[in-house]
Amino acid sequence: MKELLKKLRRYEIRIRKAIDSHMQGDYHSVFKGSGLEFDDVRLYQYGDDIRHIDWNVSAKGHGTFVKTFKEEKEQSVFFVVDVSASQDIGKQGRKKIDISKEITGVLSLSAIKEASSVGLLCFSDDKERYMKPNKGQKHAYQLFGELFRLKPRSPKTNIGRALGQALAMLKRKTIVIVISDFVDEGYERHLKALCRKHDLIVIHVGDDRETTFPRIGIAPLFDKEAGKTIWVNTSSKQFRDRLDKFYAKNRIALSDLIRRNGGNYLFVNAQEDYVPKLINLFKVRNASKK
Repeated sequence: MKELLKKLRRYEIRIRKAIDSHMQGDYHSVFKGSGLEFDDVRLYQYGDDIRHIDWNVSAKGHGTFVKTFKEEKEQSVFFVVDVSASQDIGKQGRKKIDISKEITGVLSLSAIKEASSVGLLCFSDDKERYMKPNKGQKHAYQLFGELFRLKPRSPKTNIGRALGQALAMLKRKTIVIVISDFVDEGYERHLKALCRKHDLIVIHVGDDRETTFPRIGIAPLFDKEAGKTIWVNTSSKQFRDRLDKFYAKNRIALSDLIRRNGGNYLFVNAQEDYVPKLINLFKVRNASKK
């Protein structure tokens, strides 16, 4: 666990330094939120949003006043992490589940250091582990321990159910980070609802082995979620094209869905360095929230 924490801290420092240098002094937080709280009122100026006019103050006859807001200081960050068997694909130490856990660890550290509350929901086709949002270093260590020691009870996936559970759990606006390979169907409605009610970040984790099969003719493939072996012709152009189209179509559809509804989407290949992609994600987010 000590070696893991050292690794996560190195990644976190790397992310923070890179964002800081690119934001040229305007950097406030990796998790710069969209939540606003009332600050004060001032005289209306040309170009101000008329929806922010304070009609009660303006009615006193001293001019037209608008409300001013400041970013909420207290953020809440909630991770929804897929731990189903389809995540157990890839090279030893760099499987999709390994990368999903590392990303959760890195971003949890960043959130905890910014005095944010951090919560966790790990799921398969049901709730595997839940940790209520809380603050502090002790809570961070407990979260890491639960996450990295977790042995899922079920190999199956039900993303829609997990997102529905998250919606029911979260009562105030939260930064929700969903990490999954999204090998499932029927979850779109809940993703839209999360986008509307919360600040959603979707991290889509994939692996080369899902599409780059060696051409070895008829071969057995073991479906971990179904728990059975199927036979496929790996040399068949039809099989390879169908597989490539499925994953490409899934990525494009998911990315479009998230961005249309105001969320952030990031695809991460488990065999690549994910830190530069995280850096770019949060640079874009922070720039858009200025």
